[in-house]
Amino acid sequence: MKFSGHPDRIQGSMAGKIYLETFGCQMNVLDGDLILSRMTGQGYVPTENRDEADVILFNTCSVRLHAEERALSHAGTLQQLKKRRPELVIGVVGCMAQNRQDEIFRLLPHVQLVVGPRKMGAIPRLVEEVRGTPHRRIAVEDFDDEFIDGGDAVQIRATRFQAYVKAMEGCDMSCAFCIVPTTRGNEVSRPPEKIADEVRRLVDQGTVEITLLGQTINSYGKGIKPTVDLGGLLRRVHEVPGLRRIRFITSHPSFVRPSLVEAMRDLPKVCKYLHLPPQSGSDRILKAMRRGYTAEKYLRIIDTLRESVAGIEVAADWIVGFPGETEQDFQESVRLLERIRFQNSYVFKYSPRPGTDAAALADDVSEEEKKRRNQVLLDAQDRISREKNLARIGQIVEILVEGPSKTNPNRQTGRMDTHQIVHFDAGQDLRGRFVSVEILSATPHSLLARMA
Repeated sequence: MKFSGHPDRIQGSMAGKIYLETFGCQMNVLDGDLILSRMTGQGYVPTENRDEADVILFNTCSVRLHAEERALSHAGTLQQLKKRRPELVIGVVGCMAQNRQDEIFRLLPHVQLVVGPRKMGAIPRLVEEVRGTPHRRIAVEDFDDEFIDGGDAVQIRATRFQAYVKAMEGCDMSCAFCIVPTTRGNEVSRPPEKIADEVRRLVDQGTVEITLLGQTINSYGKGIKPTVDLGGLLRRVHEVPGLRRIRFITSHPSFVRPSLVEAMRDLPKVCKYLHLPPQSGSDRILKAMRRGYTAEKYLRIIDTLRESVAGIEVAADWIVGFPGETEQDFQESVRLLERIRFQNSYVFKYSPRPGTDAAALADDVSEEEKKRRNQVLLDAQDRISREKNLARIGQIVEILVEGPSKTNPNRQTGRMDTHQIVHFDAGQDLRGRFVSVEILSATPHSLLARMA
């Protein structure tokens, strides 16, 4: 059974309450919105209390071992609840479901559903098939229409003024450490007219900022006729009246094409922020990772961006402790970070992922050494971030307010065009509004301001 638009209720649906917990990236968050929208369309009511739910779903990530372990741990705690309430449906969905499939049933005998990201649209039907029965269902093969085009079905979002929009799915790269091509499949780009139509509908509903999503977003356009790359897509989305900001994540250095640089330079709605993971500063490790570029080529890309796009800020991802990484290799990463002076960096300790080519290599950097290298990069980035943020004191900038601060509900929090977090006192809830603020002080991770 396939769904499109607003489906009729599944005949015989029992409905009830659904609890959904999402792990991982922004794509997983969008998948979670789709799942909840589909389930509420069948009469289910979302709940934040697992104990009262009739259906519990864990929407999982497989990029890092820690994310899988957390999901397995959370699902594992429900074995006794399932014994007390045998009618309860527990499912593991998303990337880990695609990656580990039948193994999840062996590890978690109380789980009834295993559904990969390619079959999210089938979840309501599968829930009804197993509910009230001892049966199990696994759905990981091929994909349904919503794997690519689920935007019309998403009715539940965390906010109305910000929205994720899927531009593409899957990845054709062969990075040695990455499981995404296995869990998400080959690249498929959505037609630009469908993306633009979805953005128009969102703007009509009050959205002012959209984030285009893709595993390798700047390789967008494969199979699209006539040819449109990410730069061209940005120009089409930029034409939507009422839209104020456009973001996109995550990019790969191999696909920073002139058309993308020109779009970031020319289009005022496109945020001057690029998440462009180098992963390592060592050419030897980059080759072992199969990243397809050298540190020098990466540097040239950054130089071109900074020469062309005024005020652009760049964020990085790093992996420390990749198999064979020596102290010299690691110091080359430190030097690259220092040379480029990223706005922020996300640093991850390498963990072998079954199904990747790197899993066959000896994991020969100790956990203690991985932790040390991780902290060295974080400390260097904190120092650079503090210096860059301190240089903004006295500036008046525009931010999109996202709501009360998580640490101080009396303050409002928003983000600049370049993605920095800004806190300020307002005396009222301004979420969804653009306001001008003057920067007063700074930490490595945020800015403190007052309304200008």
